Amino acid sequence: MTEFASTTLLLLGAFFYFAGTVGLLRFPDVYTRLHALAKADNLGLGCLLAGLALQADSLAAALKLLLIWPIALVASAAVSYAIARRADALRLAPWRGEQGENKP
Repeated sequence: MTEFASTTLLLLGAFFYFAGTVGLLRFPDVYTRLHALAKADNLGLGCLLAGLALQADSLAAALKLLLIWPIALVASAAVSYAIARRADALRLAPWRGEQGENKP
C-alpha cells in the first residue's frame, strides 16, 4: 500500500511539474507565467517530496525531505514577488484580451 501511495504521489508531482512547464511556455505574459510556475511547481514539489518521504529508510530522513518543501515555498514566493515587482517597475502591462495586445 505504501508503494502504491508513493508511486501515485511521484506521478502526480511529475504531472504538476509538466503543467507548470506548459504554463511557462504557453501563457502570454510574465505575470501569468509566474502564477503557473509558483503554483504548479510548488504543488509538484510537495507531491514529490511526500512520495519520497514514504520511501525513506528512517523517520529522520523523511522529516528532512519534508522540511525542504516549506523552505522552497518561501523562496519561491520571495523570488516571484521580486520578479513581479521588477516587471511592474519596467511597466510591463498584464495581458488584456484575446487579441494579445498589451495595453497599459
